[in-house]
Amino acid sequence: MSDEGHWFYCLKHMRVEYGPGCPNKDRMGPYDTEDRAKHALEHARERNEAWDAEDADQGS
Repeated sequence: MSDEGHWFYCLKHMRVEYGPGCPNKDRMGPYDTEDRAKHALEHARERNEAWDAEDADQGS
């Protein structure tokens, strides 16, 4: 997949990037919009919390 036309969140620099940028190992994405990339860490945290809750429910 080409990086052109996509947004990413760089974990090394803690900022949004558009198109080619830092190596993929250092960033999250691709995202279709700058706003989605800007909130990448928040969305990841929400998903992790939901998965943790599911795991806790299955362990009961």
